Amino acid sequence: MTPDWRPAASFDALRLRAAVNARIRNFFAERNVTEVETPVMSVAGNTEPNIASFSLQFSGRTDGAPRTRWLRTSPEYPLKRLLAAGFGDCYELGRVFRDGEAGGRHNPEFTMLEWYRVGWDHRQLVEETAALVNAALALVGREARLEQTSYRDLYRERLGIDPMTSSEEQLRNQLGDIAIDPQGLTRDDWLDLLMTHRLQPQFRSDRMLAIHDYPASQCALARLSGDGEGMPVAERFELYLGPLELANGYHELTDAAEQGARFERDGERRAQRGDVVPPTDARLLAGLAAGVPDCAGVALGVDRLMMAMLETDRIADVLAFDFFRA
Repeated sequence: MTPDWRPAASFDALRLRAAVNARIRNFFAERNVTEVETPVMSVAGNTEPNIASFSLQFSGRTDGAPRTRWLRTSPEYPLKRLLAAGFGDCYELGRVFRDGEAGGRHNPEFTMLEWYRVGWDHRQLVEETAALVNAALALVGREARLEQTSYRDLYRERLGIDPMTSSEEQLRNQLGDIAIDPQGLTRDDWLDLLMTHRLQPQFRSDRMLAIHDYPASQCALARLSGDGEGMPVAERFELYLGPLELANGYHELTDAAEQGARFERDGERRAQRGDVVPPTDARLLAGLAAGVPDCAGVALGVDRLMMAMLETDRIADVLAFDFFRA
């Protein structure tokens, strides 16, 4: 057993990470997308019900501001404030933090790449995200063809059910002999379980699959539109390389009132479950009210990308020191 003072990843993996970071920066430099740095600590936290944030107490002078600060789960909110101020296309490559996520594929601190394209929608951003992934894969002599499908068509074609209209019982039945405690699970939870247990394991390792236009109930920070069959959908996508989810993108919601209402609903759901309810980001809402341009944004997990490049399912294999050696 390797002594725990030594790095978890090989030296080759660490050098590959440096090359990936350089490739990312070159990719965006060629496209005139500017790298920025935004705060890691904020007075506001992420209200998303399925993401837990770390908090800490600041002991110095605050001039009346809250002493509790929240470690970012993504750089999304300050990046959108830059867009509202008129900065234009930008990206950030840096560390983010999520509580309660440590294990084979998760580390409480990890590297996220997030970028925004003004005037684009989520379908355009799929193509650029796939191009970036292939630019990274080229470092290990690989390439993956992009395939695209709607969320609805994926479930129809591979499971024989309609994710927009099927009953919860029909969704549960599709899990077959996979035993899941149903207590407190929502319809969207069952759809997620079908994705992780029935669909993702079958994704081809040599292909990228972009799934777009999710159920409206999974809108998060995305706009809503119609799917051509009279069903509202969220204008978002997720990109997979084999079974690994690499990126999550949106045609961004720019309506401050609607975003505020979604934050409130998130808080209510967290309170009902007895979870901590972080304060919402008033500055983000002010930026949205001032006017964020029509844009699309995407967050990509660099550690997940590294895992796919090295064909490992252990995040420790791509980190100098994972949570258990930190």
